[in-house]
Amino acid sequence: MGRDRAASAPAHPSRAGSGRRRPGTEARRRGVLGKLARILGPGLITGASDDDPSGIGTYAVAGASLGLATLWTAVVTFPLMAAVQTICARLGLVSGRGLAGILRERHPKWIVYPAVLALVLANTINIGADLEAIADAVGILAGQPVKWLVVPVGLGILAVQVFASYRLIARVFKWLTLALLAYVIDAVIVRPDPAAVLRATFLPTLSADKAYLTTLVAILGTTISPYLFFWQSSQEVEEKKAHGKTRQELRGATPTELRYSTIDVTVGMGVSNAIMYFIILATALTLFASGQTRIATAADAAEALRPLAGDFAGFIFAAGMVGTGLLAIPILSASAAYAVSETLGWRGGLDEKWWRARPFYAVIGAATVAGMMMDFVGIRAMDALFWTAVLNGAVAPPLLVLIMLAARDPKVMRPQPIGPALTILGWTATVAMFLALFGFAYTSLAS
Repeated sequence: MGRDRAASAPAHPSRAGSGRRRPGTEARRRGVLGKLARILGPGLITGASDDDPSGIGTYAVAGASLGLATLWTAVVTFPLMAAVQTICARLGLVSGRGLAGILRERHPKWIVYPAVLALVLANTINIGADLEAIADAVGILAGQPVKWLVVPVGLGILAVQVFASYRLIARVFKWLTLALLAYVIDAVIVRPDPAAVLRATFLPTLSADKAYLTTLVAILGTTISPYLFFWQSSQEVEEKKAHGKTRQELRGATPTELRYSTIDVTVGMGVSNAIMYFIILATALTLFASGQTRIATAADAAEALRPLAGDFAGFIFAAGMVGTGLLAIPILSASAAYAVSETLGWRGGLDEKWWRARPFYAVIGAATVAGMMMDFVGIRAMDALFWTAVLNGAVAPPLLVLIMLAARDPKVMRPQPIGPALTILGWTATVAMFLALFGFAYTSLAS
């Protein structure tokens, strides 16, 4: 647009190097940034929530155990993630319903109910693991264990979800995405060798080694998770409601809405994979390089970074875990609530008052409280995350098949089905997830 070109145009030659700008340039630039801030929403939040403490742990383990060997996965998985989430966003935008509601109308209960149940179980386990990770991170920052912190944190998050408006929740989520900058700072602190990093980024390292294959499967399962599918589609509907759309107006999407949603999702997935990239990079150049390859969690990585890259790097890593955990936990519980409510036909949504949508908020509360309890009954977080990976790995591939079929179904998408590019990328992601499932089965049975 003309405004965009004006905002990015260079200063007049006669003023070049003087430090002065044309009158109005700053105002135009603020206008462009303000417009971008308004466009970014569900997609940015979804991408940031994908880098929750359990995901951070996976990437940290990859960097610590294999060095730069998996750095290329951040580049390769980006278009697949962006395509899948864009498809889920369009399902919500065009149909005016969340993913579970679409699946309920298209498929029998014996297909939909097990998938939703597995999602709820996996999300609950993930909530417990993320709460424990927050407590561990605060313990690192405070210098002593604070396991009891899972209770006030869990209850505080639950209170915000129940009593705050959707607009407030969305604004808080946007601000929490800034926590991801911690991992960019850490990667800069360790001073990477540009040549080695570029080689690892664009020349994939392939190996049939069991540890390598297991790590690849874990990375793919962590980056393309079922809860993101449900959250993305439901949030697109919530955004429409928040802008005053009536029930009838929820169906269909304008070209501008589709374009803005694509930008939002692409930026969100780009942020997610960039942070994944920097975590692998930072841990590879510190932990792997120093021989500290046996870490199990993100908290282990934060502790190990301190003597190698300085206390500041360790503290930054831990602080990032707190911020991303606070972002991911409510998204995990809410996506479970959306899935259950849409499947059973309940009224639900984060902008609904709690007394109008009691079952919806009951699912959020049950998932959060169950996750809190998990941290006090002797269940090891890493064991729990293993079974979460099993559930997600089993559910994601067939769920992607259903998503792809729905995205091309004229009964769901009317005259706005996804185009050839999204179709090709979506099916490529589906095949990749099936390969990951088979790889997971192989590595598990071979152990």
